[in-house]
Amino acid sequence: MSFLKLAIQHSLALTIAAVGTLAGCKKDNTNTTSVKPTQPTIEQYGTPFAGVPNREDVVLYQVNMRAFSQAGNFAGVTARLDSIRALGVNVIYLMPIYPVGAEKSVNSPYAVKDYSAVNPEFGTLADLRTLVDAAHARGLSVMLDWVANHTSWDNAWVKTHPDWYLRNAAGVIQNPPNTNYTDVAQLNFNNSAMRLAMIAAMKSWVYTANIDGFRCDYADTQPSDFWKQAVDTLRNVKTHKLLLLAEGTRGNHFGEGFDYTFGFNFYGGFWDVYRRGAAATTFDALNASEYAGATGTQQVVRYITNHDVNGSDGTPVALFGGEAGAMSAFVIASCYKGVPMIYNGQEAGMTTAITFPFTTVKVAWGAHPGVTRAYKQLLAARASSAALRHGTPTAYSTTDVCAFTKTAGNEQVLVLVNVRNRTAQYSVPAALANTTWTDALQGGAVAVGTQVALPAYGYRILKK
Repeated sequence: MSFLKLAIQHSLALTIAAVGTLAGCKKDNTNTTSVKPTQPTIEQYGTPFAGVPNREDVVLYQVNMRAFSQAGNFAGVTARLDSIRALGVNVIYLMPIYPVGAEKSVNSPYAVKDYSAVNPEFGTLADLRTLVDAAHARGLSVMLDWVANHTSWDNAWVKTHPDWYLRNAAGVIQNPPNTNYTDVAQLNFNNSAMRLAMIAAMKSWVYTANIDGFRCDYADTQPSDFWKQAVDTLRNVKTHKLLLLAEGTRGNHFGEGFDYTFGFNFYGGFWDVYRRGAAATTFDALNASEYAGATGTQQVVRYITNHDVNGSDGTPVALFGGEAGAMSAFVIASCYKGVPMIYNGQEAGMTTAITFPFTTVKVAWGAHPGVTRAYKQLLAARASSAALRHGTPTAYSTTDVCAFTKTAGNEQVLVLVNVRNRTAQYSVPAALANTTWTDALQGGAVAVGTQVALPAYGYRILKK
């Protein structure tokens, strides 16, 4: 065991001991906003990454290590970093890397046994560091998935600090209310000491593995003042530019300081439009509602699949009309507004869902190279266009065509997406009719008259 690892473990032990003493002095302190986390001294591993992108320029890639490679480990991800980067991605987020509890287990990575350790299923801390180092060398930032709401039943906190958990009148620790999550124990966010320990554990990974941010799981269920406390503490790490994503829809997550919220409702719009026949104008209203509360460059993460819905609903290819329909949906997700997220295997056109607990299905890389090429082409166009990344959409949608313009500086883009499995005839608004553009995907001049015919699930991205 290295001196650095010993120093980190000693520092964390002191932190936990300190918050444990606080818990013994005063339980369930509801005056949580007045309590400031301790500042453990943890030696920095590596050099903080200087290439973390601005929040609005991110293309996010979700890695499910169990499915990502045949080995299902950190090394399997490291081996494919060049492919991820070539896709046009600049940030990856790893699903939970921590040891999974055995008590009442369903083998979910979201049942965390130890917030300060690495799951041996995936490798060692050294393997994680190798992955992060290799990602940074390729211009990729790395975020970790953080599960703050609950722990496994055999997490050490259950025995050492039972008051850190939600308990009934008889003192029995409870699973999360109004859920069927029987494999996990609900934490008590009225307990200040628990908050301190949680935030200290988050902060330790910034130093221990030199990571670049967190995707905070199930964030709507934790109190707003807890997230404000956690975000403020992490922003105080001045050596790192951290990207922070709340997997939630609450507008006050932006006020808590998060860079991103999660586009649950926009994803629901894909169901409504592609599967239920709702008008393409649905996306206009959803976009406005999801950005309520956002200021400056704060963004919503937009997606057409993730580990939850891939397993429960099916793949984008199955849900949204085959390869062509899924691609047209991703054009909307990546161009309308916000930052796009890709779930591993999506860009390979996977037709088999990766079902919970993600242990049997492996991504079939290279099975559908045409889909991968289309993703690369689209993301390259986005990367080269300030209007696509930074512009605010002006909607011109109809029942069958999602249409909008975006402007940044002297650049303007026009995006047209047919959301139907049939040819759509789009009547061009007077403000856009009889204009000349450049095809952002194929190159070459494009004259836009008063009508544009789009094939089934066809799309055009034009710029000038």
